[in-house]
Amino acid sequence: MYDGALILESLRVGTELSGIPVVVRKISRYDVSSATTDQPPVWSVLEFEVEDWHAEALAKDLAAALDAPGWYADFHNDKEIFVVFPGRVFRYPRGDAAAREEAQRFGRELGIPEPQLDWTE
Repeated sequence: MYDGALILESLRVGTELSGIPVVVRKISRYDVSSATTDQPPVWSVLEFEVEDWHAEALAKDLAAALDAPGWYADFHNDKEIFVVFPGRVFRYPRGDAAAREEAQRFGRELGIPEPQLDWTE
């Protein structure tokens, strides 16, 4: 089972995620001090679980649904992490510092502020 988080404002207008069963664990709203000018100052966060055999499909669907430039979603299990940006998926073993840095570098190229590049390791 993978645990993850999706900022609902990160989805492109007109997109829909369906066909992949996820369990919603929590929905929250937050004021965000590190929001960029392209991001709203309040975010709705959906925390979810997805079964192992659906993880790749979810990553692919998220890569097609996330808005650009500065958004991503992430989910992880005990062994690996998915970090999904618009059009790009990073999948790496937990604890792989070089792979994490590669994903963070890509996020920086999209203009994502450093404080937001803080997914669970």
